[in-house]
Amino acid sequence: MQLDQAMQERRSIRGFKDKPVPKALLEEIIALANRAPSSMNTQPWHLHVLTGEPLAKVREGNSTRMMEGVPPVREIVDHGAYEGPHRDRQVEIAKQLFAAMGIAREDKEMRLDWVMRGFRQFDAPVSIVVTFDKSLDGGTIAHFDLGAVTYGLVLAAWSRGLGAVINGQGIMQSPVVREHAQIPDDQVIMTCVALGWPDEEFAANAVVSNRRDIGDVARFIGFDE
Repeated sequence: MQLDQAMQERRSIRGFKDKPVPKALLEEIIALANRAPSSMNTQPWHLHVLTGEPLAKVREGNSTRMMEGVPPVREIVDHGAYEGPHRDRQVEIAKQLFAAMGIAREDKEMRLDWVMRGFRQFDAPVSIVVTFDKSLDGGTIAHFDLGAVTYGLVLAAWSRGLGAVINGQGIMQSPVVREHAQIPDDQVIMTCVALGWPDEEFAANAVVSNRRDIGDVARFIGFDE
């Protein structure tokens, strides 16, 4: 698959087949993502690849704590509620997903089920927990670097027929993730990537988010017209 095709066709996958992903394929994807750029070549990332029983325990712990009303515990500063155009785009994609899944606005049960899917990491066969060295905490440069390697993971997976979704919900109960993924104390949990073989019959997988026009995104200064 050409890079242009992967970048144009990639979309977030939230429904997966009950089919394992070979470890060798995951290693291949990670090797590609590991070529991501980083500040001063610091390469601050660590990738904890979960499947089977450890992932099942993370799902159970996340879901139980959220249903019991335990406040989210994240190890990075949250942005808080979105406002303005950011909130508008958040609402727009939610409407697209709910429409695809046939979830009515007043259907509280189905809306809750959708939210809990995120805390279960969308029942994907693999979850990659992305962390960085705690010695680099306190700034945002390592966060930027982890964004690069995470996008590399997603693109590399897509190019090989796998689907993924970058899933902040999956690490909202970080103590659970830290325990079952056996993450060392000198690392900070940033996010996770739910990954597996896309289920073509899962309606939300066909949703393609709208993108801003280039004229709204980029300014060109000093160019001849």
